[in-house]
Amino acid sequence: MDYIQELRALVGSRPLILPGVAILLFDQSKSNLLMQKRTDNKRWGLTGGFMEPGESFEETVARETYEELGITIQNLTFESIFSGENLYYQYPNGDEVFSVIAVYSGQCASDDFRLDEKEVSEVRYFQINDLPDNINPNHQIVLKQLGY
Repeated sequence: MDYIQELRALVGSRPLILPGVAILLFDQSKSNLLMQKRTDNKRWGLTGGFMEPGESFEETVARETYEELGITIQNLTFESIFSGENLYYQYPNGDEVFSVIAVYSGQCASDDFRLDEKEVSEVRYFQINDLPDNINPNHQIVLKQLGY
């Protein structure tokens, strides 16, 4: 059982403040952004997830990228941290969170993706100026505030 599941067993679906990461993964030309379609809400989003106890943000972004896509990251760069009431989210199962998101950028070390099919149904590069409409609400906020 992972950390969040242990917390949920104690508090149910009540709102939790959870630190996590998101990464802007670009192709080698840096003109296309990799996005993934989640299986739970059927929305496009950035690769990322929540921290486990004892992890740094950098360790979390590396772990989540490997778990969800089966790849490693090149040129990891810190971009910003996002938090606040506008990062409230209720998952389809009713679990509520206020996210604190450390955002990074980087490049995929390869495009040989091995998706975690429990979380990710599809990955695709989008031109930065032509992102999909159906984006996870928290990631919409991040992308907008970063100028995308």
